[in-house]
Amino acid sequence: MTTQTLDTGDSLLTYDVHGPLPTTDGRPPLFMIGLPMDASGFTTLTSYFGDRTVITYDPRGMGRSTRNDGRIDNIPSVHADDVHAVIRALGVDSVEMFASSGGAIVALALVPAYPADVTTLVAHEPPLIPVLPDAAAAERARTGFRDAYMAKGFGAGMAAFIAMTSWQGEFTEDYFAQPDPDPAQFGLPTEDDGLREDPLLSDLSWAVSSYRPDIAALAAAPTRIVIAAGEESAGTFTARTAVAVAELLGQQATVFPSHHGGFAGGEFGYPGQPEAFARTLREVLDASR
Repeated sequence: MTTQTLDTGDSLLTYDVHGPLPTTDGRPPLFMIGLPMDASGFTTLTSYFGDRTVITYDPRGMGRSTRNDGRIDNIPSVHADDVHAVIRALGVDSVEMFASSGGAIVALALVPAYPADVTTLVAHEPPLIPVLPDAAAAERARTGFRDAYMAKGFGAGMAAFIAMTSWQGEFTEDYFAQPDPDPAQFGLPTEDDGLREDPLLSDLSWAVSSYRPDIAALAAAPTRIVIAAGEESAGTFTARTAVAVAELLGQQATVFPSHHGGFAGGEFGYPGQPEAFARTLREVLDASR
């Protein structure tokens, strides 16, 4: 692995190249992106692609990447421009891409803006609120965990986030009638650390979950797009958004093993099934050859 940096003018992006460039197999590199997550979240998944050249990167303002644009929020189009810049810096015509969560939303912004950049995109559980039939209620639920975070800190905010993302089906009044979850039941801290800039729990990434994908442009792009959802996620918020955007694209969501972070090993303390996940990802990518 080699680590590179790229100065975009308003950010200094750090990315890792796992394997040779040009690639030895003649295939485009496999680019993995997440948000709000840096390259470390793909450590385990990358290990199952030792025969491929894999690219991972830290989005601006996260991990090893810095920003000097005077902002701390996350905008899909800005991150898409960054990913495009990294692809150009690699000296390749295009990449294959696995993108998860907010990273999948960035990828769905990248493809219409730079249609030649990605040959195959696997977009795993993009949390796109506007595609849901209960979008207004989902926004209310999002506001709920933000408010818990702002009032009581990380533990309370994360407990409310877990309650939202594990809820089955649409966000009904039964959901909103629940008492605030106890952070201790999830092993989360009960004391407030005073910080309020978490990109997941604050409103700093609302532009990501509020993104409206350009379905016509995505359908017209030369990129093969596969929308994916974890089998353990069925019925939850991010699986429902994946199913909804897949239907808008005239397809069914492809089922992957495990949950929202099913590609991870021990990176997040909630391991998925990374070996099985990698096997499915390889099969999906190879189907485009």
